[in-house]
Amino acid sequence: MSTPSGHSAATPSEQTSSVLEFANCQWRVHRPKPFVLVIEGEEKDFKGHVPPAPTDYLHNKLLLPEWREAFYKLVDATGLVVCLNVHTQHPTYRDVRGRSSKGRLSQGEYYHHDGCTGPVKPRFVEIRCPIQPQTRGVATAVAPHHDVVKAMVQVLPAELAATSALTTQDMSPKALEQMDYAALDHLQGLITRTVRKKLNAEGARSYFREVDAKANAYFEPWALGESRFIANANSGVTMQHRRAYQAPHTGGVANGHLVKRWTNEELLLPGQVADLALIAALCSEEGDEVDGERAEGCYLGAH
Repeated sequence: MSTPSGHSAATPSEQTSSVLEFANCQWRVHRPKPFVLVIEGEEKDFKGHVPPAPTDYLHNKLLLPEWREAFYKLVDATGLVVCLNVHTQHPTYRDVRGRSSKGRLSQGEYYHHDGCTGPVKPRFVEIRCPIQPQTRGVATAVAPHHDVVKAMVQVLPAELAATSALTTQDMSPKALEQMDYAALDHLQGLITRTVRKKLNAEGARSYFREVDAKANAYFEPWALGESRFIANANSGVTMQHRRAYQAPHTGGVANGHLVKRWTNEELLLPGQVADLALIAALCSEEGDEVDGERAEGCYLGAH
């Protein structure tokens, strides 16, 4: 990156912008957290303090076949790459499934990886807030996997830590530092199921709001036309995410919708063939719960 170039009116918060050279272009970017890179748009499109018009620079430049893998590696190495001000109607996106109720948290409100119940997980997930009449009022919290589990332990109420499922677990700071991803998944599943069983809905939401803060999660408000690429299962920084209500969830509030895709597995290069069995398995995992429960998964069943 080059020397900082100053703040733009298009930036969602007071951040110092800089320039990233990528894909034969210069991009205005900023880093609100060590694991987050926000791409505001092409540097040449910023004239004074007038925000540039939305374009589909995501598909027309960043995801062109000759640059796609380099962009994916940028996501791998960063953790979360945010692309602002993108206008696209690409057919690979689909609606995010699952809804929250006032009486029970949805699966998406717990920190999770996409594909968490299967042996093969998508490399990353792209979640997008389309340009639409209604703004998005519900946050999506994103944080590194290790930081999430560490925070879940740190803010866990003593009475929950004393339950039989958790008293046999070594949750000391030293043990957490040494855990690999499989061990973190196992401990996280135990804690999540305990929270789910012992706390009511708003008690669980309050607990996870504390986790958000302790894990230093990214949950900037969604901007219309924003895509978030969240590293999910890769060789770099593995993240987790969740739907995050920052106030009691009472329902009945108009809210913009999100769409998503597993870009690495679904946006194919010439000659590539989709793994339809994998896509079907991942999509089936996203189905709504039956009577508030699911037989298996990282929230209720063993990893």
